[in-house]
Amino acid sequence: MTTIDPTPVSANLAVSADSDRRLISAHRVQGTAVYDRNDNRLGTVEDVMIDKRSGQVAFAVMSFGGFLGLGERHHPLPWSVLTYEPRLGGYVVGLTREELEGAPHYEPSAAADLSDTEGRRVYDHYKQRPFYLDVA
Repeated sequence: MTTIDPTPVSANLAVSADSDRRLISAHRVQGTAVYDRNDNRLGTVEDVMIDKRSGQVAFAVMSFGGFLGLGERHHPLPWSVLTYEPRLGGYVVGLTREELEGAPHYEPSAAADLSDTEGRRVYDHYKQRPFYLDVA
């Protein structure tokens, strides 16, 4: 039986590296670091987008770029491109900083509409199969 950790945690607290639980609360994912394959920190998970009908996580929205919040952009990443790495206490993506700079993004002050056309554009950019094609 899988257990869920009900412990309240600050939204800015990263996921514990020694956690062996399979499920995690969305507020614990927020603030978790995202790294490239060489363990270089690329950004942090700002939000997760969940499909209301299937309950599946569609996107992780990663903050990327900028300095002290200036020039920062939000990059929606298909959940399928993230792999949790306990050693780092964060997620790893097979992307470089340069690849992310040319990826679909939006300004933090803008409301992202990741449904339909825009969401499909993100999946196409990362060459991922949209999760909703596998949902009955």
